[in-house]
Amino acid sequence: MTIWCSLRTCSRFKSGFFKLILDPLMLRLNDPVTPVPSSGAPVGPVVTSSPYFSHRCVSARTPAASLRSKLTRGRRNRNPAPSAGVKVEEEEAGVSEDGPPPRSRSRRQVKVGYEDGGAPPVGAERWEPAAWRRQLGHIREMRSSRDAPVDTMGAESCYDPEAPAHVRRFQVLVSLMLSSQTRDQVTAAAMQRLRAHGCTAENVLATDDGTLGTLIRHVGFWRTKVKYLKKTSAVLQEEFGGDIPDSVEGLVRLPGVGPKMAHLAMNIAWNRVSGIGVDTHVHRISGRLGWTQNPTKNPEDTRKALEDWLPRELWGHINWLLVGFGQQVCLPINPLCSVCLNRDCCPSAEKSGHGPPPVTGSPAKSQRRKKELQSTLTPSTPTRKDA
Repeated sequence: MTIWCSLRTCSRFKSGFFKLILDPLMLRLNDPVTPVPSSGAPVGPVVTSSPYFSHRCVSARTPAASLRSKLTRGRRNRNPAPSAGVKVEEEEAGVSEDGPPPRSRSRRQVKVGYEDGGAPPVGAERWEPAAWRRQLGHIREMRSSRDAPVDTMGAESCYDPEAPAHVRRFQVLVSLMLSSQTRDQVTAAAMQRLRAHGCTAENVLATDDGTLGTLIRHVGFWRTKVKYLKKTSAVLQEEFGGDIPDSVEGLVRLPGVGPKMAHLAMNIAWNRVSGIGVDTHVHRISGRLGWTQNPTKNPEDTRKALEDWLPRELWGHINWLLVGFGQQVCLPINPLCSVCLNRDCCPSAEKSGHGPPPVTGSPAKSQRRKKELQSTLTPSTPTRKDA
């Protein structure tokens, strides 16, 4: 203690290095601190000896790891920082609100169609053939006489006008089913025999397959059509009381009924225009006139292509116009381009050189064909002033 007091009183102690070391120790001799490490277990007091003391004292050292954990815990409590996962979620949420989500290797590209049912984008011009109005006008002029087979023996002429409404609609559907891959003349004859036998859904069900096959045996694929007629009549009798559905969706559900028959049945039987009925004639002529933007392989593709640009008010009678035109002028083989009013604006006529079709057979047959052609087209051919 004598040495200690002498050190305390000397000026060198007050301003020297020992003052900086010993004063804090003396102040904290009677105030020990028990630090808490990061692991949570309290650390007991550490007994040390000082070279400046002859007695032992208790030290209050705090481990560095415990001090860092305290400081870190204190900062988190005062200003909690978001974790990395929360930050990533917030960034992804911001991207999803402001723009497209980030790319991912497993994300599939989904083609989204127009929400308004296939309409072109705003400002885009709808494609249409360059000379279609002129071509259609010429076809109307050539069809003005209404003397094609479809005009007198088509589905509009095969039902019994005196029958009840639901029976008439059923007969329209039957005539359309029989007309597939069959000429109108053969279909009309088969419908006459069916009407004489009793062409109702109930009567068709009651007729055996042999008798029904005899009545329609001249139409194309008559054995398959016998099965379709039986199955369709059963569905109509059970679900519709012998009538036919009043929607395209309901009609195409019937065995042996496709989109062409469904649209024509809606037009003829229900007097509603639901779409364009495209058969082989409409499919062929649309391709020859260039009425499809791209070549089509089947009538259903042609129907979709025509409905994309043809005004809806023309859908109801375009089938009647083109079918009769295909039966008289634009024939499947050797079309009569030389007498067609569209010979100057038809792409197919340009390829054929506008030449007349070759005439085969005996001279007498050739003369008869020429006379039939002239008699067919003379009443419907307009003057150049009207064209």
